[in-house]
Amino acid sequence: MKLKEDINPLLLQVFRSVVWVYSVVTFLPWYFISGAGVNQARAKRVKARSISGLPAGPYRSVNCIDRLVLTLHQGVDTLDKVFEYAASHFPNRDCLGTRELLSEEDEVQPNGKVFKKVILGQYKWLTYEEAFNESRFFGSGLAALGQEPKCNIAIFCETRAEWIVTAQACFMYNFPLVTLYSTLGGPAIAHGLNETEVTHIITSKDLLQSRLKAILLDVPRLRHIIIVDSKPTNWPDMPRGIMVNSMAAVQEIGAKPEHTILNIRARIPNLDENDTYIGYLPLAHVLELSAELVCISHGCRIGYSSPQTLADQSTKIKKGSKGDTSMLKPTLMAAVPEIMDRIYKNVMTKVDEMSRLQRSLFILAYNYKMEQISKGYGTPLCDRLVFHKVRSLLGGNTRILLSGGAPLSPATQRFMNICFCCPVGQGYGLTETCGAGTISDMWDYSTGRVGAPLVCSDITLKDWEEGGYHSTDKPNPRGEILIGGPNVTMGYYKNHTKNQDDFFVDEKGQRWFCTGDIGEFHPDGCLKIIDRKKDLVKLQAGEYVSLGKVEAVLKNCPLIDNICAYANSDQSYVIGFVVPNQKQLTTLAVQRGVPGSLEELCNSTDMEFEVLRVITEAAIADKLERFEIPKKIRLSAEPWTPETGLVTDAFKLKRKELKTHYQDDIERMYGGK
Repeated sequence: MKLKEDINPLLLQVFRSVVWVYSVVTFLPWYFISGAGVNQARAKRVKARSISGLPAGPYRSVNCIDRLVLTLHQGVDTLDKVFEYAASHFPNRDCLGTRELLSEEDEVQPNGKVFKKVILGQYKWLTYEEAFNESRFFGSGLAALGQEPKCNIAIFCETRAEWIVTAQACFMYNFPLVTLYSTLGGPAIAHGLNETEVTHIITSKDLLQSRLKAILLDVPRLRHIIIVDSKPTNWPDMPRGIMVNSMAAVQEIGAKPEHTILNIRARIPNLDENDTYIGYLPLAHVLELSAELVCISHGCRIGYSSPQTLADQSTKIKKGSKGDTSMLKPTLMAAVPEIMDRIYKNVMTKVDEMSRLQRSLFILAYNYKMEQISKGYGTPLCDRLVFHKVRSLLGGNTRILLSGGAPLSPATQRFMNICFCCPVGQGYGLTETCGAGTISDMWDYSTGRVGAPLVCSDITLKDWEEGGYHSTDKPNPRGEILIGGPNVTMGYYKNHTKNQDDFFVDEKGQRWFCTGDIGEFHPDGCLKIIDRKKDLVKLQAGEYVSLGKVEAVLKNCPLIDNICAYANSDQSYVIGFVVPNQKQLTTLAVQRGVPGSLEELCNSTDMEFEVLRVITEAAIADKLERFEIPKKIRLSAEPWTPETGLVTDAFKLKRKELKTHYQDDIERMYGGK
């Protein structure tokens, strides 16, 4: 979508004339030097085909049309072997990096709230050899503490180097790893530990104090707690029978000769080991874990961060000091759509605050680059003169951004393509498929698609009669997405009924998972996610509303930070819960003469009406159907974070929890009160 050009027509014509002359003079040299023709051919090539010849599939990558790929390198068929392979080929290269904490202080905000701000130093690195040895010694030490092979062990920790060291130790020693999000509350933690019958848990000092300690008596099997922090720990008030050790102490036990093994195989890497990846998403989420394991398999270095310290403007970074992207300058980065949407809105807010001339130049450059990208061409001059400041927000060296965890809106994807001067790949997969499914080519600048099947997966479409999706649909086959291959898990833990519903084995012995997502295959073999069975609601008059589609469209509105659409089947219209952008809401309130604090504005019926008017205009502009547009809304002054329990750690909406949280408002908006 082009940005609106508010500029003098004569000046606009002069600008376009200059651009035309520049393009004519530089096009041919650039075209041949940059390899644009090759990239265009790659973008247009067929990426996957139906191996059955039927429109439903299964679809398979053209790179493995005869059989699915099982391993990255011959003989390297387990995760511990992947780490051994990397350690043997890149022993002295940086592997895992952590910034030093120099100081921490409280900063009082104008509203009286106190925020913690940190000043961080340089990244300190473990080499591949050091990381491998730390994992080996830690696994050996856990075994010495009584952890048995094929018995579950839990990790309840923030994203940090020690998380990966722990995971690799468990892979080496055949300890099945139970991962718990660091944002979980006490009852959820206790349930996870009891359900999986763990006796050993790895955690941090902060999480032990703030969350784990309170529920220890509710986990009778627990015997050992290992603290990853390097600081000495003393916990005299632990319940009887629970021992607390530091990670360093356990590694020291494991380093003794009677507990040591070593078996490293040599392989030649075939990807670039000079890349740097920044890790900040929850490692308990399959997107982050698989991204980091892929990086390790190719010898990349991983620097650790957090959403609160990621950029110079992040909430915990003291003003004037640098965020993690500025220090690390990563070349690779994964992000969930919620984070990319925030970046998009923050940059566009700054564009709105520019002088008229600056804003006009930015918009002209943006629209010009959009036209060039659509043709498969680059804009090196615009990148250097206009977009380098935006690009520097992520360190300035990013060459690939990967989005996963939820659908990314086309507007945000195109914005990231243009302003960060790099491909934005969308991936699709689930925990049940070990994260693997599809990923878009870095040469494919189309938006809204998640790419072709990976070389380890087959994908087929199953007709869904109730939703009206069929493999015979025109112009593209549509249906529920089923993923098959060696990456499909054996099933859910202790849930036989759900396993029978969601998994099956075909006549050839291949396991399949029924995702519940609705997709369509394009002629080049790329998949587009168009709906989800659970998100589809039938209204009273018989119309089907895709709640996810409504949310994806309306989240592009600058006034909205987050939105959850909701509908009852016995009602005739959609309603919505909205977290407004504070700055945009305040500006709108001033324009409409409505006074009050953020909380007062969110509780104002006048502001509900004004926000609904803006939402309706945005919905009509994006061509939502009349019955898809929310008729009533409830504004929320509090953002939805994983800590509130209303969204997951990947910032996906928890619809059941949101419904419970807003039950009184649902009844009010549907006339019950």
